[in-house]
Amino acid sequence: MIVLHHLEHSRSQRVLWLLEELGLRYEIRRYARNKQTMLAPPELRQVHPLGKSPVITDGSITVAESGAIVEYLLDTHGQGALRPAPGTAERRRFTYWLHFAEGTAMPPLLMQLVFDQIRRAKVPFFIKPVVKGIADKVGTAFIRPNIESQLRFMDDELSQRPWFAGAEFSAADIQMSFPLEAAAARAGLDDRFPKLQDWLERIHARPAYARALAAGGPYEILG
Repeated sequence: MIVLHHLEHSRSQRVLWLLEELGLRYEIRRYARNKQTMLAPPELRQVHPLGKSPVITDGSITVAESGAIVEYLLDTHGQGALRPAPGTAERRRFTYWLHFAEGTAMPPLLMQLVFDQIRRAKVPFFIKPVVKGIADKVGTAFIRPNIESQLRFMDDELSQRPWFAGAEFSAADIQMSFPLEAAAARAGLDDRFPKLQDWLERIHARPAYARALAAGGPYEILG
């Protein structure tokens, strides 16, 4: 039996969605975030040494990292679903976006989260302008331009095909859901990016996405 160790409001939601899309039997073990730090509880370290989510167990096998979990589930239980055929342009795009999601899209979004928290941090009033000034400068000079450049790139890509890998929905779209939901929540994914907005509407309309939300409980992008 596949067990998803599911941390609330986290990347594990898209693994749950993948399980629903594949129609697999699974069990959810739920973990709540620490209310002060918003970090995962120490109990997750009993599953994986880093104590982070997502992580799955499948019998004696433990797999962590979103992309690795996606590949494991497709290799082991996918029966050819949600992944283009090897050697095709679609498969190459699939692999690219599967890794782009965490390797390229998420770092500036995480930096924005960190600097937003720095901007809101309680500090002595006389250094507040300095802290805010540094955070604003980093955001203006580096973070925002990187996020907007990536959003333009992704929007352009989706103007050429309906899904990230090609004409068919794939697990690459599932993997891309978290950074684009984060961008919509934090980074102003607005009318400048109509293809991305349309893509988000289409993934949210999928029955398996709705089932995953019902199974996983509350899900919102933190920050």
